[in-house]
Amino acid sequence: MEIGVPKENKDQEFRVGLSPSSVRVLRENGHSIFVQTQAGNGAGFSDDDYRNAGAEIVLTSETAWNRELVVKVKEPLTSEYKFLQKGQILFTYLHLAADRKLTEHLIDCGTCAIAYETVEQLGANKLPLLTPMSVIAGRLAVQFGARFLERQQGGRGVLLGGVPGVKPGKVVILGGGVVGTEAAKIAVGVGAIVQILDVSVERLSYLETLFGSRVELLYSNSAHIEAAVIEADLLIGAVLVLGRRAPILVSRELVKQMRPGSVIVDVAVDQGGCIETLHPTSHTNPVYVEEGVVHYGVPNMPGAVPWTATQALNNSTLPYVVQLANLGIKALEVNSALAKGVNVQDHRLVHPAVQEVFPDLV
Repeated sequence: MEIGVPKENKDQEFRVGLSPSSVRVLRENGHSIFVQTQAGNGAGFSDDDYRNAGAEIVLTSETAWNRELVVKVKEPLTSEYKFLQKGQILFTYLHLAADRKLTEHLIDCGTCAIAYETVEQLGANKLPLLTPMSVIAGRLAVQFGARFLERQQGGRGVLLGGVPGVKPGKVVILGGGVVGTEAAKIAVGVGAIVQILDVSVERLSYLETLFGSRVELLYSNSAHIEAAVIEADLLIGAVLVLGRRAPILVSRELVKQMRPGSVIVDVAVDQGGCIETLHPTSHTNPVYVEEGVVHYGVPNMPGAVPWTATQALNNSTLPYVVQLANLGIKALEVNSALAKGVNVQDHRLVHPAVQEVFPDLV
C-alpha cells in the first residue's frame, strides 16, 4: 500500500505521523511510504533519516496526501480539505465534536476517517492511542501553568513549590483520568498543594492508592468545584467524555471569583473545553487574560515536545498502521479496537458519540 505522511500545518505543530523507525517497519512489510520534505525536521528527523529508512521524500503536501492511507497527527486544516478523497483512509487525531465544518467535509468527500482518540480496546475501557499524548499533556499542564504564574508572564507571581516559611501554590485538577493523574504527579513532585475532583468514586479510590495523603481527593459536584476553584492558583481542566464535547464545569461567574493572576490550563480544549471563558489559543499566542485570570488553551500541547511526543505516539499507533497497510479497510473487520476509531465512512457519520453531537448529520 502507498502511505502518505504530510507535514503538519497547525501552528507550531512539529510532531510527525510516522518516525523513521516506523517507516522502516512498514517498508519491511512491503509498503511504500511518501514523506513530505521537512515533515520530521521539528521532531529531530531529517529527510535523510527517512530516506535511509526506505521512504521516498516528496516536495508538496498534495503529493504526500494523494495516497491510499494518510497518517497524520492533527486534524486536517481548511487548507487541506481539498486533498481528502473518496476511498482514502485518514488516520489521525480528529476531535470532531468540536469541529462541525471538518465533520461535514469528511462526510461529503467520502474519506474513511479513523480518529486516534476513539480507538478503544473493548472490555478494557482503554484508549491506547489517546493515552500517550494525555500523559504528555498532563505533565506539560503543570509545566506551562507554573511558567504563566510568573509575574513577568502575567501571573500572580506564585512559586508552586513554595519555600520554607511561605505556603506552596494550590493546583486544582478537574478530572482524575490520565491527564489529571499525570498533572498531579508533577504538581506533587514540585511540592504544590494538590486537589483532584472526579465523578468516579472508583477512580478516586485508585488515586488514593497512588498518592495517599499527598493529594486531596474530592467527589466532583458543583459545591466542591466552586470551593476548590476559588482558591486555586493553577486550575487544570482534565475532563474527557469519549467522542463528545467536554461539559462546562466552571462558569464565567466562578472564574470572576478566582484571584487576579491565577492561571487556567484547559487540556480539554480540543473537545470544546470545560471552562466557559476559555477558547483555543496557539503555541505562538498561548495565553490571554479574561476576568483577570490568565487562560491557556493550546489544543496541541504535546507539539511543544515533538521529539518525545512523536516517538511516544508512534509506539502506540504503529501496530494499527501496519494492520491498516496490510489489510486496508478489512482491518476494521478483524480489529474491534480499530473499528471503534472510525468516525466517518462511506459518506456517513458512524461514531455514536459524535452522532449525538451532530444528530442532524446522521
